[in-house]
Amino acid sequence: MPWGQVSCTARLCFSALLIATSLKTLTASDFRLAGDYVLGGLFSLHAETVGKSPFIRAEVPRCQTFNLKVVGYSFLQAMRFAVEEINNSSTLLPGVSLGYEMVDVCYHTNVVHPLLYFLANNHSRVQLQESYTCYQPRVLAVVGPDSSPGAVTMANVLSLFLIPQITYTATTESLRNPKHFPVAFRTIPSTEQMIKAMLLLLKHFHWNWVIVLFGDDDYGQENLKLLRFWATGVCIAFQESIPVPRGSQMLSLEQQAKVQDIINMLHQSTAKVVLVLTLDLMLPFFFQEAVRQKVTDLVWIGTEAWATDPSLHSITNISRLGTFLGVAVREVPIPGFSTFRAKAPSNQTGGAGTWASDQGTCNQVCDRCFSAAKQREKELSDSGERTDFNVYSAVYVFAHALHRLLRCGSTGCHKRTVYPWQLLPEVRQVDFSLLNNKIRFDENGDPPNSFAIVQWRWDQDSHLFKKIAYYSTMHQKLLFGTDNISWHTPGNTVPVSICSNQCIPGQRKKPTGLHPCCFECVDCEAGTYFNESDHYNCQPCPVTHWSNARSQTCHPKVVTYLAWHDHRAVVLLIVSLLGLLTTLATLLTFAFHLRTPMVKSAGGGMCLLMLAALVICFLNILAYVGIPTEFKCVWRQTVSSFCFTLCISCIVIRSLQIVCIFRLMAKLPKAYNYWTKYKGPYIFMAVVLALKTVTLMINFLISSPAPVELPLEDNPAILVLDCKKTPAFLQMLDTALDMSLSVLCFCFAYLGKEFPKNYNEAKYITLWTTSYFTSWAILFVAITLYPGVLVPFFSALFSVVNLFGIVIGYFGPKCYIIFFHPERNTSAYFQTDIQTYTMRRK
Repeated sequence: MPWGQVSCTARLCFSALLIATSLKTLTASDFRLAGDYVLGGLFSLHAETVGKSPFIRAEVPRCQTFNLKVVGYSFLQAMRFAVEEINNSSTLLPGVSLGYEMVDVCYHTNVVHPLLYFLANNHSRVQLQESYTCYQPRVLAVVGPDSSPGAVTMANVLSLFLIPQITYTATTESLRNPKHFPVAFRTIPSTEQMIKAMLLLLKHFHWNWVIVLFGDDDYGQENLKLLRFWATGVCIAFQESIPVPRGSQMLSLEQQAKVQDIINMLHQSTAKVVLVLTLDLMLPFFFQEAVRQKVTDLVWIGTEAWATDPSLHSITNISRLGTFLGVAVREVPIPGFSTFRAKAPSNQTGGAGTWASDQGTCNQVCDRCFSAAKQREKELSDSGERTDFNVYSAVYVFAHALHRLLRCGSTGCHKRTVYPWQLLPEVRQVDFSLLNNKIRFDENGDPPNSFAIVQWRWDQDSHLFKKIAYYSTMHQKLLFGTDNISWHTPGNTVPVSICSNQCIPGQRKKPTGLHPCCFECVDCEAGTYFNESDHYNCQPCPVTHWSNARSQTCHPKVVTYLAWHDHRAVVLLIVSLLGLLTTLATLLTFAFHLRTPMVKSAGGGMCLLMLAALVICFLNILAYVGIPTEFKCVWRQTVSSFCFTLCISCIVIRSLQIVCIFRLMAKLPKAYNYWTKYKGPYIFMAVVLALKTVTLMINFLISSPAPVELPLEDNPAILVLDCKKTPAFLQMLDTALDMSLSVLCFCFAYLGKEFPKNYNEAKYITLWTTSYFTSWAILFVAITLYPGVLVPFFSALFSVVNLFGIVIGYFGPKCYIIFFHPERNTSAYFQTDIQTYTMRRK
């Protein structure tokens, strides 16, 4: 505590002390009891609203002029009952009597005067001393007060004198600071724990769209601050402060308009749960007005300050407002207490009279308490002994601490003068059980006590506040003891209070306003999935995975290829096998008839080279079937392409040679001689094959042939396992080379259409080139229309068609003559054919 604050507080105390009248010795009453060691008690037997107008002059308020607060009387009686039990005990403080000095603090209106009264000794003043180590105040320790602001005010001054203080209802977080308030303890959990219990209650019933009404005082502001700090997944539809009535208990016109505005907002809001973070004194007028304005069908959740208040529960027709739930102090029945509370005080024969014998302190009197409590005994009993136990246990804490300090045994205690600072360490170390409840304090002065979640009931003669759940401050969990909760809804269904319905699995949230609880649900698109770590964005699937729309996970894509068992592959292999066998048969035929005129005219040894290349090309079809490997890809894109180009170039050379013999030799004999002398056919073939080799090497260096998984455009869930595509410009270059050779072949064949019959191959080469160009066009259309696993099938089929075109178109007619017209396969026949052509040309 800052020294400036201490100094200011001390000056305030001493100034107020001068106002107090001299105090005389008082006789026994409900407020005072003599004893070896005296405890102070501060209770609100009367209470004015927090918004009371300030005093116009310095005076001690007379609490009897305020409204009676019956529950405060019950707390006072709990302290009296505890002291009486301890004094009658033979095990706790044997031979030692406890006394008490209790003062009505009118809620927190009258705090300074009782504080000075407790600090003053028998000389009715607090002497200025260099050290207060040996100073003996009127009381050894203090129980109370009940309000948080009052408790903080008391703790500021009591900390200067190291007088232990235990509050029983002050939940403020300010007291949880042992450096500033080393004397402050409490028997009720903190505001933070209460807010956490509220939030767990909201979470349990899936309420995330709430209204917050709070008191415009320290209590309400602190509750609101903690709610906003700890609230995750909860959105506030609106928040408003509840106006505070003045001393006349009437609201001003401005305040009435404010209440009307709040009620109108309650009617219009889609939120159906209202958190009321305020003190009980602010609520009677508000609830009465809400009933009058026909507010219905809401769930009201209250703080410990009013969750079990019998006065609010008894407001006419308050049950029409909806369902009332609250975070309350746990009920601990105190044996014999209700009987003790109902017993008439010692100095009264009835319900009237004054409970003080002297003028000493004007706020040690209450002439209406007993009669009012007698009338409302049933309400007090039905609300349960909750805060009463907090007061009761606070007295027992001081008794156990004093028991240890006095080193009490079974026969008695070592009575001596005890100063408050000596008792303080013992209070901090207490650890005992009371009525099966553990009593101790942590480093912040908080108890291990828990909260109960209660529901207001009107359908039973007793148990106005039914316990439905239990909140453990140690584990910070909410444990429900029953599902039998009476809701205001048809069919007793749990009320719904959400801004937007929860999205179904596989949908993301699209915010529609400032509140995160208000959103639209949007399906995650195909190829994305919903992850709980991010409710507002769909995560993309990895490259090798896929998902359908509105998915929560991705699954591996289906990898497909032209499998051996595929019917298309079977057809392709059968056709290829036929082509291979046909080519091999042709190769054997030409090899066997290599020296015959027909084979020589077809190219001789070059035919064997062409047929060998065709055999390799037919075998290449195997590389299109089965799981693609790097070897298969290299074979398909290099060896096969090279052999096919070799075959075409041989046909071009053969056609060119015939043209040279019948045209060039006669017209350009020198050119023909150079062509034959310098091996023109072989140079041409070498150049063509060199270009082909360069193209293939560039392709291999730029894009190494390897199997890749390619997504299918019309079905992204499928990956086609195929060889990596050749870059477009290289593919065009390779195709252009083959097509150029085919065009040359066609042109040379056309030039030789008038040559001798045995040398006229125009129609056969035309047939092959036509099939070649047609198959290319068909392949392009097929790949465009049917991508995916059909691409390798069409590519292989294209190769087979081209190969069959060469075998049938070029070698077929020659085999026909060899087998069926051997008479045409003679030198004489060929000479006759040439002579006939020569004569016709002349």
